[in-house]
Amino acid sequence: MKTIIPLSTLLQPFFTDRLMNQRQASSHTIASYRDTFRLLLGFAQKHLKKSPSQLTLDDLDSPFIGTFLDHIQNYRHNAVRTRNLRLTAIRSFFQYTAFQEPSRSAHIQRVLSIPAKRQDRALIDFLTYPEIQALLAAPNNSTWTGRRDHALLLLAIQTGLRLSELIHLRRCDTVLGAGAHVRCIGKGRKTRCTPLTKQTVTVLKTWLQERDGSETDVVFPSNRGTELSPDGIQCLLAKHVAKAREACPSLKKKRVSPHVLRHSAAMELLQSGVDHSVIALWLGHESPETTQIYLQADLALKEKALAKTKPLNVKTGRYRPSDSLLQFLSSL
Repeated sequence: MKTIIPLSTLLQPFFTDRLMNQRQASSHTIASYRDTFRLLLGFAQKHLKKSPSQLTLDDLDSPFIGTFLDHIQNYRHNAVRTRNLRLTAIRSFFQYTAFQEPSRSAHIQRVLSIPAKRQDRALIDFLTYPEIQALLAAPNNSTWTGRRDHALLLLAIQTGLRLSELIHLRRCDTVLGAGAHVRCIGKGRKTRCTPLTKQTVTVLKTWLQERDGSETDVVFPSNRGTELSPDGIQCLLAKHVAKAREACPSLKKKRVSPHVLRHSAAMELLQSGVDHSVIALWLGHESPETTQIYLQADLALKEKALAKTKPLNVKTGRYRPSDSLLQFLSSL
């Protein structure tokens, strides 16, 4: 007789033991996985007429998982990338389950065999130098929030720090003397140091003198003195972009997010001739191959490469297959 395995006996230790204790996953990863299973359990409750605590492992079979993934894409209108992100969380759970319940290996392997969907990769958005200057000029430096926002935007554009890294940056993480740099813990819990330009050092020194506080205080606080929220930074950025559009009309065609500022930092380095492997270290990428997206987006580099090419002295013509079978294949 087949043993019934309650889903709760696997899902709870997956989060507490596997993710938190063994892998020491970041809070962002845990939150993403949590949201995935909230959606999945809610979907199961609606379609299987079972409460989440009554679900068994066998309820989450390959066809059901496939139906759930189609649902979040077609009815919730999630992007393919989000669909694949949800699938990653489900795969991680079933990989853990494979060690806990080897008797269900066939069931588990069918779920693990669900492929990720291929997606179109659009060119990244980034700001040009005039757009950067317009954005940095937008905050009102006669106000406290304006001076904070100017320092935040300048640091984001010069260093390419991620949104979470900007939010959690502390005074003790900034070195503004010889070898000026900021230190942060990025993805994969990797610590990295990013050097600062003289302009950024000057602005940060002035801001931190006004900011005052202890070494453990955040560099960019809210009006209440607490950490800025992601939505808070999105909001202040949107406000300054709206003002910058008055002086720089090209910004009207762009959707500027905190991650676009990170892309802009990478493009500034690339256009200055910095090798893409150095850019990968600068941004904290896992692999230098990740920086290939910046090479693909930089039309100026492609135009320079085109200028170096020479036209071939060959007679143009159309290929005509000489064999009937080859002709058939060419017609496909």
